[in-house]
Amino acid sequence: MQLPGPGVFGPPKDRDGALAVLRTAVDAGVNHIDTAQFYGPDVANELIREALSPYPDDLVLVSKVGAARDGQGQWLPAQRPEELRAGVEANLASLDVEQLPVVNLRIHHESDVPFGEQLSLMIALRDEGLIGGVGLSNVDIDQYREARSRTEVACVQNPYSVADRSGQDLFDACRSDGVPFVPFFPLGSAFNAENPVLGSPAVQETARRLGATAAQVALAWLLHQAPTVLLIPGTSSLDHLEENLGAVGVALDAAADGALA
Repeated sequence: MQLPGPGVFGPPKDRDGALAVLRTAVDAGVNHIDTAQFYGPDVANELIREALSPYPDDLVLVSKVGAARDGQGQWLPAQRPEELRAGVEANLASLDVEQLPVVNLRIHHESDVPFGEQLSLMIALRDEGLIGGVGLSNVDIDQYREARSRTEVACVQNPYSVADRSGQDLFDACRSDGVPFVPFFPLGSAFNAENPVLGSPAVQETARRLGATAAQVALAWLLHQAPTVLLIPGTSSLDHLEENLGAVGVALDAAADGALA
């Protein structure tokens, strides 16, 4: 999400740098990349294709549908069945793949398209072989349970962080069900002037005590919550990529658990 230009709109300021981030991440062992056709729009997928195609056998590209952009970069819902299908087809074409391992259905709660109708289309796309699994994004607990009653859920991508636990019930349900949980904005939203994650006194103090950065502590805390947590900390720089990858080496002790509880 951070590879296109400011506001996830337009080309990156440093195209070569964006390509280097992708290649370095995969060389370091990253095998799960989160993307969307509407990141840019069209920009993120094109960068992924140029940097990584032909793709490593173990690389899992996960995209999402349910949104669009206008000419000014505004985010728009695109949740009618024909829009969802067009979104999947656009992702396949831009990434140059015959099937996407997982596509997340991103929900806009103000949309007048029933959730069940959207889910039916995603199941049909899976049955047709265009996608390997149906994921969910920005859903509530009732939508998650409805989806689970109808199909296997490949993953859930919702906001969750040390500073935002408003979706704790959904996180707990996924953990209990063994469904991978992909917290978006794990380091806080780049769209907000203040960052409640990296600016958290508890996170900062824990980072100082453990000799880590605030970002590493915040990511380590998420990994500590469940073995099924998959992290997608967006970055556009090699320095931040290296910092984020270093989170796997941060061991949180009892004092950290208490401070961040």
